[in-house]
Amino acid sequence: MLVTGEQPGPGMWRVSNGEHELWILGTLEPLPKHMTWRAREAEAALARSQALLAPPRVSVSVGFFKGLAALPALLRARQNPGGQTLKDVLPADLFARWLALKEEFLDEDDDFERLRPSAAAYELYRRAIDRSGLVGGDVAWNVVEKLAKRHRVPITAVTVSLVLDDPKGTIRQFQQIPRDAETACLASTLATLETELQPMRRRASLWSLGDVEGLRRIAVTDQRASCLEAITAVPELRARVLALRTQLVDEWLAQAERALAANESTFAVLPIGEMLKPDGWVTSLRARGYTVDEP
Repeated sequence: MLVTGEQPGPGMWRVSNGEHELWILGTLEPLPKHMTWRAREAEAALARSQALLAPPRVSVSVGFFKGLAALPALLRARQNPGGQTLKDVLPADLFARWLALKEEFLDEDDDFERLRPSAAAYELYRRAIDRSGLVGGDVAWNVVEKLAKRHRVPITAVTVSLVLDDPKGTIRQFQQIPRDAETACLASTLATLETELQPMRRRASLWSLGDVEGLRRIAVTDQRASCLEAITAVPELRARVLALRTQLVDEWLAQAERALAANESTFAVLPIGEMLKPDGWVTSLRARGYTVDEP
């Protein structure tokens, strides 16, 4: 059962340094499609803040003409080599599971049979979420961003830049992902859609109702981990992904500490999965001597 209508959302984490405080809203994806999040508590904390830390992002920069030249290669990289189809490259039992979920969640005219397993996993997951009454994307952040503009709270971007000097070379690296790793990505996605849609709905409803303790009790199976492992099976891509991850964490922690030093109150948005991890980013602030009060 999914909640609908106006909902309060979760409580917030409070990180403090003396009289200075950082309020962190933990966001979730996906959320119920027909829910309106009425962020009264969050809006009150945001309105009295001097800054809003945006969710950490990776900004990818590709020159216009380089990107245009790489587009045909990118489209080819999404497809199996040699005109092979999913039936040709998948084990028979996995292909049968793909067909069952394809019939349930994809339209008859959707032509995904020539996609590489990882690309097929992405398309299937995206459509399944939509047809399950859920919506992906930064739903909560979009609301917070509008509230910040309404209350004239400056937004601080937390961004790590990735410059692709050789986009075609990067695409060639993606094409080197082992078939077994891509198959594992698709298998994990199929397992998630076969068994985890109801827990996803439950988690979305718990977030909407503000039940953080309920969220703690539900184990999370993230099929994206297998798909990320597929990408990092290529040494060059693994080094780049790990470096970006480290840079994102370091940049967010640096911005959070600067905000805590400069502002009486700051508001921030992070994925709630990070907030619930015993070794998450807020734990790093606690280890640096800040006081952390959980909702």
